[in-house]
Amino acid sequence: MENAIEIKKLTKKYPGFTLEGINLSLPKGTIMGFIGENGAGKSTTIKTMLNIIPKNKGEVNILGKNMETSEKRIKEEIGVVLDDSFLSDYLNLEDIDKIMKQFYQKWDKNLFYTYSKQFNLPKGKKIKEYSTGMKMKLKIATALSHHPKLLILDEPTSGLDPVVRNEMLDIFRDFIQDDEHSIFLSSHITSDLEHIADYITFIHQGKIILSKSRDELLEQYGVARCSQKDFETINPSDYIHYKKNRYQIDILVENRTQFKKKYQQLCIDKPSIEEIMLLSIKGDK
Repeated sequence: MENAIEIKKLTKKYPGFTLEGINLSLPKGTIMGFIGENGAGKSTTIKTMLNIIPKNKGEVNILGKNMETSEKRIKEEIGVVLDDSFLSDYLNLEDIDKIMKQFYQKWDKNLFYTYSKQFNLPKGKKIKEYSTGMKMKLKIATALSHHPKLLILDEPTSGLDPVVRNEMLDIFRDFIQDDEHSIFLSSHITSDLEHIADYITFIHQGKIILSKSRDELLEQYGVARCSQKDFETINPSDYIHYKKNRYQIDILVENRTQFKKKYQQLCIDKPSIEEIMLLSIKGDK
């Protein structure tokens, strides 16, 4: 399967923090959810991938092109939403349309105003008068309006109420109906990713600690819950992480069917993405 994104050994060093040897790939026509706690390196990965901040080493290929040699061509074909806005607060929709058509050959004025109407963005108001949610919807409308093949989104549903978040997720689903389109989506709202992501990648302290298909995580992984006495009977090779709580111990296992056959007396549940993330990051080995 052809990949929309291929990152090899991407490294960025700061005083006190290192994005260390990031390897990941996003198959074309799919959505990858990129998750981790605040400060884990999600935004640094995206900005380094896009050459907004220079990398120390590594290779980034997007849509079959190398970022070092084909940055301008790549950025013509991708839509980006970052946490910090690149638009002046004193612009309105008409100003943005005039600016964007100078940057993108495929800028579609009609599509931009269609999204603006769908998102209920006031045409005459300046961005500084928009709410947080309206500003995010404007970023998404702008990212979509030059017919990109790939969306790279950093917390795109942050600040949106549940109704509008669902509306955004529907738009993202529609976007990838064409197998040529793909989405790389950083989010701390793991419930959103359970609905739309094909792959989930965890980053922790600048390192990728897990990258698997969503179905594998939700259908094969499990969380067993037991007492200290029962925990002492479990072979450490049969679990990945565990976390001691006040009344029980939660245990993350990679194959809940096999675990259940071996430890029939224990309760084991189908986990959420959030549980897997928290136990992977906060749990002991």
